[in-house]
This record gives sequence, structure tokens and C-alpha cells, in this order.
Amino acid sequence: MAAKFVAKKEQCWVRDGLGHWAFLSDDQYVGWGGFQKEGDEWDFGLVLRPDAFGLGACISRKAIEFAMADDRIPYVTFLLPPSRKKLGALKRLGAKHVGEIDYDGAIFLKYLLETV
Repeated sequence: MAAKFVAKKEQCWVRDGLGHWAFLSDDQYVGWGGFQKEGDEWDFGLVLRPDAFGLGACISRKAIEFAMADDRIPYVTFLLPPSRKKLGALKRLGAKHVGEIDYDGAIFLKYLLETV
């Protein structure tokens, strides 16, 4: 199951020329995330180890800086579970709530951040 998941994520690089990264802090693995094409949109996702949750804002800012410098990415979307209550970081980035979306049978809150 894990091998299929990794292969699917690696295929993003082949298909789109962009995908997911491993994130390190002081040479220690803290999580993974990056950009993935969802139709015509670039979605950003981030998964951190619980002991690295405090790094999320810094990692996200660097990823958004990358998106702003990449002409392929006019905006970024973020999909969050409705149970997610702490949304201040997204709002501080300038992301706007644009609705809800059904993704593989699960409902997510969708946010959009212009990068141009």
C-alpha cells in the first residue's frame, strides 16, 4: 500500500514536472508535502510529524514563495477537512475560502491563494 502511494506521488513529477518534497529540519525528517495537479489547479498539501507542527507556517511560506516564482502556478488551492478549526494561518497568507469539494467521497473545505 505504501509503495503504491509513493509511486503515485512520484508520478506527479513525471506527469507535471512538479510534485512532493520531503522536509528536513536540522537534517531530521519532519514531513512531506508539495504541489499536486488536481485537474487544472495546483493544490498544496503538507503532512508533518506531530513534533514538527510548529514548522508548518515556515514551510508553507517557502512553498508559496516557490509558487509565486513559478509561471505555471497562477494560484494555489488548499483542501482541508471540515474538522480543521485553526485556519488563521491560511487567512494570514491571503487564502480565500471558495467553498466545499467532494474529493474521493470525502468533503473538504477549499481555499484559494492567488500567486500572481
